[in-house]
Amino acid sequence: MSMSRARVARRIATAAAYGGGGIGLLGGAAVGLLLTEVRLARRVVGGCEDLPPVADGRYGTEFGADEPPVRLAFLGDSTAAGQGVRRARETPGALLAAGLAAVAERPVDLVNVALSGAQSDDLERQVSLLLDGSAPAPDVCVIMIGANDVTHRMPLTLSVRYLASAVGRLHDAGARVIVGTCPDLGTIEPVYQPLRWVARRLSRQLAAAQTIGVIELGGRTVSLGQLLGPEFEASPREMFGPDNYHPSAAGYATAAMAVLPTLCSALGLWPEEGQTPTALPVAVAAAEAAAQGGTEVTAGGATALPGRRPRWAVLRRGATTQPPTPNPTRTVSTGGRRS
Repeated sequence: MSMSRARVARRIATAAAYGGGGIGLLGGAAVGLLLTEVRLARRVVGGCEDLPPVADGRYGTEFGADEPPVRLAFLGDSTAAGQGVRRARETPGALLAAGLAAVAERPVDLVNVALSGAQSDDLERQVSLLLDGSAPAPDVCVIMIGANDVTHRMPLTLSVRYLASAVGRLHDAGARVIVGTCPDLGTIEPVYQPLRWVARRLSRQLAAAQTIGVIELGGRTVSLGQLLGPEFEASPREMFGPDNYHPSAAGYATAAMAVLPTLCSALGLWPEEGQTPTALPVAVAAAEAAAQGGTEVTAGGATALPGRRPRWAVLRRGATTQPPTPNPTRTVSTGGRRS
């Protein structure tokens, strides 16, 4: 079954790379019913119109100024923005900035240009904000995107193409890029069977195709799809925020702790001991990662030659090293956030 999922993911990623049109993997009626139920779920649980808290600023100020701060940028949708929590320190950007500062023992400057409700076509605008020349390019970027692409019926090929374009621009600017792939929409309540299965299938197809597109451009991915599923089902009041739709502080902390090892590894700061990497063909690794939350995928083998796609990927099913407890101390920047 993983080979079948790998072939579908490869088809989507190839069409995205070479300008193919949308690939219809499910009937229009099924997708229409899915969208109706997802939107109904948002109305039933109660959406949140509050803007996410602004977490931009400097973290890890206790480490002094002997070295320049690490420049960390966040891009994506409401998950990247931290919708659903009230305190800046509870957003995924703040959690990762604080964690990175603790591991690197250096200050970290966080800039978050994510926008609630954004689809992948908004990444072009977000990247342009980061690369407008008013500040140095980020050292490392985290992108979380995809759920709104599924619920708004964006063709998966277009979704991957927009993401790949953003990753390519950031990579060319010298930034390392980590993508938290499409979350599992099958965890949304109340979306019932069989549409829960449809939502899960679409989410995984997009997550796997995103992984292929990102890996081929030198980025890294972390699967967020199933990461929160069991916890949400067991303790929904703890894992959902006040709007009963977006993650709570505990939910975001779970996701951030899954991304932190990859973020630190991208900067050469995370120990490799205790991890058990597996080398697989890129599409197979992408399909397996989409089905198991917290899985990191990076390119493997000789991938540095221009124009050559990596044939192999290294898959790590979660780090076994516990990161240090981050200190959320920050100095808030004076610049305002985007609307």
